[in-house]
Amino acid sequence: MRARPHPNILRTSRPRRSGQNGPVTDKGLVLVVEDERPIADLLRLYLTRDGFGVQVEHDGAAGLAAARRMRPVACVLDIALPSLEGTEICRRLREDGDWTPVVFLTARDDEVDRVLGLELGGDDYLTKPFSPRELVARVRALLRRAAGPGDGERVRTVGPVSLDPARRSVTVAGRDLTLTPTEFDLLAHLLRRPGRVFTREELLATVWGYASPAGTRTVDVHVAQLRGKLGDAAGVIRTVRGVGYTANA
Repeated sequence: MRARPHPNILRTSRPRRSGQNGPVTDKGLVLVVEDERPIADLLRLYLTRDGFGVQVEHDGAAGLAAARRMRPVACVLDIALPSLEGTEICRRLREDGDWTPVVFLTARDDEVDRVLGLELGGDDYLTKPFSPRELVARVRALLRRAAGPGDGERVRTVGPVSLDPARRSVTVAGRDLTLTPTEFDLLAHLLRRPGRVFTREELLATVWGYASPAGTRTVDVHVAQLRGKLGDAAGVIRTVRGVGYTANA
């Protein structure tokens, strides 16, 4: 009798099998913390085929220990995990000052899980069922953003906010501001052309590296978090109702 595909993964062609936890390559190590073993195995195969080293853990406590010990270039965290939820892993890493890019996986299709993850410093999310190719594309996009622009880009200043692309640093009235890689790239994109209105779809494609009408909520959540961190300078980012966002010139 032919086995059925796992319900939480879209049907797709399988790459050739590889070993277990893959060695670190020049692309770096991705940590996958997922308790559903068929999903974890498929993600390992696709990430390995794309050139990443992969470490897989199946419970939250082991995942947190691996993140602290192995310093991966990115983490893929299921939200519902035994012993320690994925959101709690992310929260503890952020408390440690570790801003490794994080993609959350969730089987619960509601906004609470998504917003909670982003408030804790997550960079992106996928809702099951999903394509493993899409997950790999999201990881690649996160790492491209985290690498930052070339050193030759000038410092951008709008009102009390100054952003240095080369140093990937932001100050508000001379005070250092800690941002996630995604928050930094979103602010940098808005400040690149003050007064220019960007649609949510444009921001999703340029900053996140993919285009999906269902993903525009991600933009809104990140803007809200960014404004919260900017504090009194939150007005630098203005909402254009029904269109998107702009940086006040």
